[in-house]
Amino acid sequence: MNYERWLSLMRAFGYVDNADTCHALLRAYAEPHRAYHTARHIESCLRLLDEYYALADAPHELALALWFHDVVYQPLSHDNEYKSAQLAAHFLRTNGASSALVDRVQGLITLTRHAEAPQTRDEALLLDIDLAILGSELDEYAEYEAGIRAEYGAVPWFIYSRKRAEMLRGFMGRERIYLSEPLRLRFEQKARTNLACAIDRLVGR
Repeated sequence: MNYERWLSLMRAFGYVDNADTCHALLRAYAEPHRAYHTARHIESCLRLLDEYYALADAPHELALALWFHDVVYQPLSHDNEYKSAQLAAHFLRTNGASSALVDRVQGLITLTRHAEAPQTRDEALLLDIDLAILGSELDEYAEYEAGIRAEYGAVPWFIYSRKRAEMLRGFMGRERIYLSEPLRLRFEQKARTNLACAIDRLVGR
């Protein structure tokens, strides 16, 4: 996640540099209350999109959605994705984007609530990329869990552990965590192992 990558994306859309927006995004991802939802997470997502570029029907739209999808992040808020999508929509409208493009990017970002099933191949790919951390190596996954806990540090452990375990069980209960076949083959088994271990730690087993 850097200015050169942003400029490349702006050229792909035929936009001006929009340097002020890029710098505003970078400042947002550097907010001190963030431990996991930082520029590192966005860069990891963008690198995965680079790897699976051929799977996307509209890769530039996916890239823009990834840049914006966590720009608003307050751990105890329930409308982060909605507000992030609104900022992306404002950015696109300011640059003369069509209503259809605005709607697609907004829809992609709001889906990262992971509460609704994707309806398109691009939607599935975006969600799989956002969840790739679940299938990471053990030390990286442990760092992820520690980062999430740090972001929710104000929540007492007995509440946090119950809510977090409940959320992770939701992913475990899915028939498939990853819907894009190449990402499923790469991450599914490891994610289930990581989630099972994390749930055990949360519930004190």
